[in-house]
Amino acid sequence: MIEIKTIEENKKSQIDLLLLADPYEEMIDKYLEKGTMYALHDNEEITCIAVVNEVSKEICELKNIATYECFQNEGYASKMINHILDVYSKKYSSIIVGTAESGIPFYERFGFVYSHKIKNFFVDNYPEPIFEGELQCVDMLYLSYSF
Repeated sequence: MIEIKTIEENKKSQIDLLLLADPYEEMIDKYLEKGTMYALHDNEEITCIAVVNEVSKEICELKNIATYECFQNEGYASKMINHILDVYSKKYSSIIVGTAESGIPFYERFGFVYSHKIKNFFVDNYPEPIFEGELQCVDMLYLSYSF
């Protein structure tokens, strides 16, 4: 049975999963405690985690979403995104997400559209180069979804 629960305490216990989406723990520490964490459970086992932060009274941001590698491509992240869109549509006018270039097609499937980019974000804010496949992550690309 699939269930999505809010994690309010000991969020750092999910660091192994969070690091799959954001490989620099110091960066995760900047948003983790002030964010709302969700865990998708399938038969009591956590398969996917997401963290959402408030940016303003109108906008929230999906800061992290990660699925254990052994559960990827089984629809868990899609279920999590749909849950987040449902929950946050009741309070905010839009949600944003920052990603590297390879993440864009995933979010576009849900109706997210390109908003803006922060040049050299990954180069300037991470101690080591980050690669997705053979491509180095350089710019942070923001997408937005309007409710």
